[in-house]
Amino acid sequence: MQAATSLTAGHLYGLDSSDIDFETMGCGIHREALRPFQRLQLEAKAAGFELVIASGYRDFERQLLIWNAKANGERPVLDQSGQPVDMAQLDPWQQVQAILRWSALPGASRHHWGSDIDIYDRAAIADDYQLQLTTEETVGSGPFAPLHQWLDQQINTDNAQGFFRPYQIDQGGIAPERWHLSFAPLSSSFQQEFALDDWVAVIQARPVALKNTLLENIDRIFQHYIDIPQENYPQAFQLTE
Repeated sequence: MQAATSLTAGHLYGLDSSDIDFETMGCGIHREALRPFQRLQLEAKAAGFELVIASGYRDFERQLLIWNAKANGERPVLDQSGQPVDMAQLDPWQQVQAILRWSALPGASRHHWGSDIDIYDRAAIADDYQLQLTTEETVGSGPFAPLHQWLDQQINTDNAQGFFRPYQIDQGGIAPERWHLSFAPLSSSFQQEFALDDWVAVIQARPVALKNTLLENIDRIFQHYIDIPQENYPQAFQLTE
């Protein structure tokens, strides 16, 4: 089953938000993902959790600001252990890889699609809690571990309303993000339509930091940081060859 939405370059690369609902959840989510997420919320509530979205739709310009700020030293770049990386000690390709570990490229973020969201359990924390969206929050004694254990069960039994974790396993590119959920009926369609040449044209026309290094390594970047293996998707929504 594929989504009924009509995809354009604007939708694919974060340049068109016409299909995004910004009101219902307090942040952006694709209209076709809204009802399924609300059903998942109700199921989570019945299990004792308050499932909410920390971050939803993010347009190209927002992702560009994040990328450039990290590349220019205005925002910290973290390593796998959550410690700041000394970017001055890295060559440009190493800098690109360090940023990509936790942050998507502008135009290549799944958050551009409105199908992908970062979530947490609001009932598990105090009002003054500083949300981090780290692995430590989602496992062991972390405040959101029970929610994610419940989500594991729902995803593994295909009872998560079509949502899954695209970054569940470390495959040498983007770090695992248990808090990142993707609505497969939409994201599988978006991923199939994503065209590397069109994305390169978008990047070439905009002031993206480390642009030359990105373009020189574009095939490696696509393989390790953009393309999600089809086996990561729920079986019913795996990408066709």
